[in-house]
Amino acid sequence: MDTAARFRAAVEKRDLDALDELFTDDIRLFSPVKFRPFEGKAMVLGLFGVLLRTFDDLRYVGHFEGTAETGTDGQEAPSVVLPFRATVRGTQIHGIDLLQFDGSGRVKEFTVMVRPQSAVHALGQAVLEGLVADGLVPDPAAAG
Repeated sequence: MDTAARFRAAVEKRDLDALDELFTDDIRLFSPVKFRPFEGKAMVLGLFGVLLRTFDDLRYVGHFEGTAETGTDGQEAPSVVLPFRATVRGTQIHGIDLLQFDGSGRVKEFTVMVRPQSAVHALGQAVLEGLVADGLVPDPAAAG
């Protein structure tokens, strides 16, 4: 899919403007560190801003196309899986990005899976700090 190639190029170039064109307004991103999805283009782009600063040596290592049932409406949608490798705070991460597309080829749902557990923890901590620093979520330490 053309969108997947454009997505991969935008991530590798750390180009948020290019990502903006690829996402639906109501995109949902399912994260390995949060039960509820991130919802809406503004929030997902904010999250990507944090992710692109957080990942070191991010590289995609494969590309698989097919269809998959979405978490949003349970319908099958054209989908691409992009396996990746990266480092976060010295911890090696293996993961996949599952992109699911709407009828016009834009990303409507995005799921990230990461392993091992130590990588999930390192990623979750780094992303939370970035989201708080960018004002996208409240500081949980301030709530106590």
